[in-house]
Amino acid sequence: MCIFCSIVKGEIPSQIVYQDETTMAILDISQATKGHTLVIPKKHFDNFLDVDEQTLAHMITVSQKVGKKLVKNLNADGINVVNNCNEAAGQAVMHLHIHLIPRYYGDDYLMKGTAHDYNLDEVLKEINKN
Repeated sequence: MCIFCSIVKGEIPSQIVYQDETTMAILDISQATKGHTLVIPKKHFDNFLDVDEQTLAHMITVSQKVGKKLVKNLNADGINVVNNCNEAAGQAVMHLHIHLIPRYYGDDYLMKGTAHDYNLDEVLKEINKN
């Protein structure tokens, strides 16, 4: 079974930043930077090329809403919005997802590309502080 489908079903715990009837935004367990969030559809689609237009449009709207919250509440200086489509493009989980990666002046994300070890429960509290 798909790991994101298991998260949607509540079979695997996650830190939920946002959810509605169509989408979920969850903290990535491999934080590229503090607040790295994934926006996923609750219905399984393999990738960006597979999803229907209505769901994709809603995911973009949710990504903007969550992105604004991440930048504001985490005092980020910017944000990367990323989608990898298919394995050749770096997609590791074959369930459509959009990465929201808060950026901070001086962060080492592009230099190292490695995950940071943040306490996800603490990051979630900080995101939801307002």
